[in-house]
Amino acid sequence: MNLDFYKYQGTGNDFVMIDNRSKTFPKENIAIISKLCDRNFGVGADGVIIIENDANYDFKMIYFNADGSQTFCGNGGRCAVAFAKYLEIIGSETKFIAVDGEHLATIENGIVSLKMIDVDEIKVQENSVFAYTGTQHHVELVDSLDVFPVFEKGKEIRYSYCEPGSNVNFVEQIDDTTFRVRTYEKGVENETLACGTGVTAVAIAMHKTKKTDSNLISLPVEGGNLEVSFTEENGVYTNVFLKGSATFVFSGKISL
Repeated sequence: MNLDFYKYQGTGNDFVMIDNRSKTFPKENIAIISKLCDRNFGVGADGVIIIENDANYDFKMIYFNADGSQTFCGNGGRCAVAFAKYLEIIGSETKFIAVDGEHLATIENGIVSLKMIDVDEIKVQENSVFAYTGTQHHVELVDSLDVFPVFEKGKEIRYSYCEPGSNVNFVEQIDDTTFRVRTYEKGVENETLACGTGVTAVAIAMHKTKKTDSNLISLPVEGGNLEVSFTEENGVYTNVFLKGSATFVFSGKISL
């Protein structure tokens, strides 16, 4: 089959986008998902995002990691909003559904503000924090993030959690409201240039452990800058928003 695709990136997290409103793409075929993500023999991406119709929402977002596993992706969600706007499914505001539930978002001048799920279970451990922000995240403060062995340590920690494992975020505090983040992503099984659910987990973890008292956190990542805001009451985090750019890269056709 010949497949029309679009490539988008959000602070370096890159995705193959597929308009599947006609229901012609075989999304159950993991081999095709992996081939699309292959950086040598396919398009090359951290994941595949499929847009479909939904009776109750503007659209349905389906996200696959490069290994074919399905989860939610924050930067992918922002790119899905940008893609839906390109397809003229939405205007400047939207409500869509994904594997972790309902999401609201706005888009203006290429900047997408995406409402994430509420977070009420944060496990503070001896040297780390664990939180679910649409997928599983381990958050750990480290020194000298520039030279920290993210791949080696991330892979080790990722597999220390029971199935399906955890993404691993290493964090260096810059100032009272700024935390630099590098992430090892499960499903990609490598460091990525950004992780939206990851920086969301970091922002909440840093507030939970009193590294900051701000509810607006700046999060430089390898691929740019992200921002997370939230409301906290009695340990429950609501009105959680992930904000950053979502950019079209190119489009094309591939034979599968």
